[in-house]
Amino acid sequence: MSERGDAIKQKQITYNLQSWSKQKGINPLPVERAEGLYLYDYDGKRYADMSSMLVNVNLGHQNPVIVNAIKENADKICYLSPPYAVESRANLAEKVIGLMPDNFGKVFITSTGTEAVENAVKIARMASGKQKFFSRYRSYHGSTYAGANLTGEPRRFPSEPGIPGFIKFGDAYLYRAPVPFESDIAAGEYYLRMLEEQILMEGCDNIAAIFMESVPGTNGIMIPPANYLPGIRTLCDKYGIFMVMDEVMAGFGRTGKMFGFEHWGIKPDMVTFAKGVTCGYVQLGGVAVSKKIAEHFDDNALLCGHTYAAHPLGCAVGCATIDYYFEHKVLENVNKVGKVLGELHEGLKAKYDCVGDVRYIGLFSCVELVKSKTTKEPLVPFRGDKDGIMPKILGELRARGFLTYTYENMVFVSPPLTITEEQLREEYPKLDEVIGIVQEKYAK
Repeated sequence: MSERGDAIKQKQITYNLQSWSKQKGINPLPVERAEGLYLYDYDGKRYADMSSMLVNVNLGHQNPVIVNAIKENADKICYLSPPYAVESRANLAEKVIGLMPDNFGKVFITSTGTEAVENAVKIARMASGKQKFFSRYRSYHGSTYAGANLTGEPRRFPSEPGIPGFIKFGDAYLYRAPVPFESDIAAGEYYLRMLEEQILMEGCDNIAAIFMESVPGTNGIMIPPANYLPGIRTLCDKYGIFMVMDEVMAGFGRTGKMFGFEHWGIKPDMVTFAKGVTCGYVQLGGVAVSKKIAEHFDDNALLCGHTYAAHPLGCAVGCATIDYYFEHKVLENVNKVGKVLGELHEGLKAKYDCVGDVRYIGLFSCVELVKSKTTKEPLVPFRGDKDGIMPKILGELRARGFLTYTYENMVFVSPPLTITEEQLREEYPKLDEVIGIVQEKYAK
């Protein structure tokens, strides 16, 4: 490694606390520059960003349209507090509501997806007068207190004992369903019956909202049965519960539609978003609400607020980003290249016994690694990768210039939505090669 690159890495290790990590042994990659799909270290080595960083750099690195939007708005207005009318603030709100179903009315713009979820909890509680919230075990909704209490997987543990009234229910995780179902529809019906029973047992008159990712991201790209989300919409209508779709990761084209819930033809009551709205160039998130919820706050104070809410610079980037999705037909590319990604994943599944399942929708995908297809035993036990197998897999990929992330026994592939078929086919053999090593060294 070059002297400068090593110096930057050592300084970061010395002074920075790295999120979600044991600090001993971390090895951050020093990056000198980035462009499109690629990052370059200080030795000039090229790496492909095959996870869009944290599944947020949807339009690639250093996109000139987005960079220019930052420059142009910085020359006019860098910051004004939330009560002021600002062109970029007004325009972004209009654009976001224009993307939503016709039952939506207004949006509260935040700085992050976590803040979006946090405010959605408060809005649901204020608008409904109810106290309880449902969310799934295999979910991630943020790291602040309400978001962490909605989260079902282990990243919620530091926030426990938690807030009373946050209830978890099981997932429609068909690959690991405890019993065989004759069809996906039958599975959906089963999980819906179980959810309704839990709603009744928890007291349907005191449940404010059900929070769900349309397609759970970090927990494994679990695509629901066709009747599942419509069925939950029906349950919410039946019992007077708000349906909140967390589109922080799945939104803004990642699944091949602007928002993941659109695949199932439902109309939520609230939608949280972030990541792809600005692609990480400037921090921004938000929660869009139905007209009915918006009307509640005509005569009731909205007790939500942040110094950086609806930041003018972030809003300008959001406007430029949304325009880019349409002007450059990004969704068409997602569906075209996503089809190729699915075919490549299926080939990987057919080739290796250690690939138990592949799940993909648009350019949102993962490879679930097992010791054997027959037993479905995970390659590493839940929260029990004592031998560091998954970090070793990441290291093999990084050595080949293929950057992504893993969670539990899954490797994720969610590249920028602007990736070409040629770029995907160039990078995919690196994953194939590393899965071959997994088969030889770690599978039964």
